[in-house]
Amino acid sequence: RTVGDLLMWVPSRWEDRSRAVSPAAVGEPGRPVLVRGRIGALKLGRPRGRGRRVVTAVVRDGEGTLPGVWFNQAWIARELKGAPEVVLYGRVERRSRTGQLQLVNPEVSPVESAEPGIVAVYRRTGPLGGRRLRRLMDQALETLPDLEDPVPREILDALGLPGLREALTALHRPPLPASEAERAALLADLEAGRTPAQRRLAFDELLAVALAVESVGQRRRRQRAAVRAGPPRGRLELVFEPTAAQRRVIAEILADLAGPAPMARLLQGDVGSGKTVVAAHAALAVLEAGGTVALMAPTELLAEQHRASLERLFAGTGIEPLLLTGSVGAAERRRILGLLASGPRLVVGTHALVQDSVRLERLGLVVVDEQHRFGVAHRMALAAKGRAPHLLVMTATPIPRSLALVAYGDLELSVLDELPPGRRPVRTVVRRRDQADRLWRFVRQEVAAGGRAYVVYPLIEESEELEAQSLAENEERLRRLLPGVSVGVLHGRMGRREREEAVADFRSGRTGVLLSTTVVEVGVDVPEASVMVIESPERFGLSQLHQLRGRVGRGPRQAWCVLLVPDVLPGAARRRLEVFCSTGDGFELAEADLELRGPGEIAGFRQWGADGLRFARLSRDRDLLERARGAAARLGEMGKLDQVLERLAPHLGGGEVPGGG
Repeated sequence: RTVGDLLMWVPSRWEDRSRAVSPAAVGEPGRPVLVRGRIGALKLGRPRGRGRRVVTAVVRDGEGTLPGVWFNQAWIARELKGAPEVVLYGRVERRSRTGQLQLVNPEVSPVESAEPGIVAVYRRTGPLGGRRLRRLMDQALETLPDLEDPVPREILDALGLPGLREALTALHRPPLPASEAERAALLADLEAGRTPAQRRLAFDELLAVALAVESVGQRRRRQRAAVRAGPPRGRLELVFEPTAAQRRVIAEILADLAGPAPMARLLQGDVGSGKTVVAAHAALAVLEAGGTVALMAPTELLAEQHRASLERLFAGTGIEPLLLTGSVGAAERRRILGLLASGPRLVVGTHALVQDSVRLERLGLVVVDEQHRFGVAHRMALAAKGRAPHLLVMTATPIPRSLALVAYGDLELSVLDELPPGRRPVRTVVRRRDQADRLWRFVRQEVAAGGRAYVVYPLIEESEELEAQSLAENEERLRRLLPGVSVGVLHGRMGRREREEAVADFRSGRTGVLLSTTVVEVGVDVPEASVMVIESPERFGLSQLHQLRGRVGRGPRQAWCVLLVPDVLPGAARRRLEVFCSTGDGFELAEADLELRGPGEIAGFRQWGADGLRFARLSRDRDLLERARGAAARLGEMGKLDQVLERLAPHLGGGEVPGGG
């Protein structure tokens, strides 16, 4: 590891050790204090019946005394014995038997080396921690005059950000403000990540990702599209007339398909907004122009549902949508591979599509659904099956604008912000398990009136690690609670045929209630479904809950989403569910999810190689994100994009630029 790596091990917190107090002035337990004095009554012992060694001592000055105790730190005795006067910093606690105040495991420094100031505290790394890590940081800071700043000075000056050397010095050795109020303000800014030094490191991290995104975009814009397609001549079998939003997005996509460079577009649309119809128009245009179309979905269930939807849409065109997943039998797989190699086709599949044995003749359009479940590598691997095919990425998981700018910044954005006519908002309520009997009566009434109900569990089987309801432990109980109602089961461990039968039975009404895991989150479209019961909803993120809620309310019936929670629910989980119940707006929920859980949980930020964000927080640093994108574009104009990207590559996990070459 390098000195640069060491300096990037930034403090986990900072402590004000600028003012020592007399042992006599320590007044209340539970707070850290800085005490100066001489050591006396030093003992090293081993309490009876215990294996660990304990050091005890008393620190005194002319005004009073304060005991100190150190557990499993026998070496402290030698350090205390040789120091005429020391500074101790630690937490004061009250002894349980005597009620006397004492310092517990305080840090020890000789008076001559204890400089007053704001002190950096680090998470332990291997054998290094405490004062030893601080000493190493001090030595590393001495090498900073030789540190090359990866970002050009003119970019930093334009943004009002400090140089890297200045930023690292301010983080590891913060300046000491003169007044107590100024010290408190500095500590608050450090803890909140608002200091110029912290903003500089956050900017570098966001700039690294923005440059990687810009690099991919530049390479794509220099390419020539494999297929240039005009408006489709054939007609799809549509159930509804396209909404105004669908017509707008279809026009945007067709304009891209007619251009010289390959399309790269992200299609965001809430659950039920009609993304498949939009993709089908694009697919028809490319197929008529002589290109193959490949649609990749993250699960076999979703791929199967897409193939069924496309079969209905393409029924009058003579085009057969093919299905290629890991569950396809050997004979059918050979037939499909032969058809794909022989000429332009429409194929739907999972990551099985990127296998070496799959040859896609004249690949013209790649459609990736629920992109956040893949990485950039997956979609690039599929695109590499052809020569500069068009790319359409679809997601029903609303992505906050700030996150979309980073995770999908190389793609143009289209949004389907309108649902088909006649849809009613889903009513969402929280119910405790002790109220479940009324809920199951309601479910029986809904099924008797022609509706259907999902009951979703976070787990298939009971877990010792997680306190959450599982499908297996509840299946027989629910069958007893729902007499006269046919109950089906659907989860990811079932074979393809079993899954298809379970979905078909639910869709036809042979099954009134479907017990499932989150495999129903995407891809199961049953207009009659009017109730979604989610067990242990506190185990899900807001965006995932929104996806599950989107499985109901697709027909004329009033739909309900019922969150079945334990009798006692932690405050944070309750607040999150209250947010979910308060709005049906997926983008609003995605913003809340970003605040509560961070980007990695929502939309695959890690796909750009960033192994989670160490310094930046998208909910806090949105202004820096915009500036990083602008700086990336400017560096591209200056011809310095690759040079700066290489210097910032350590922010991209392993130092490799995704999509390079």
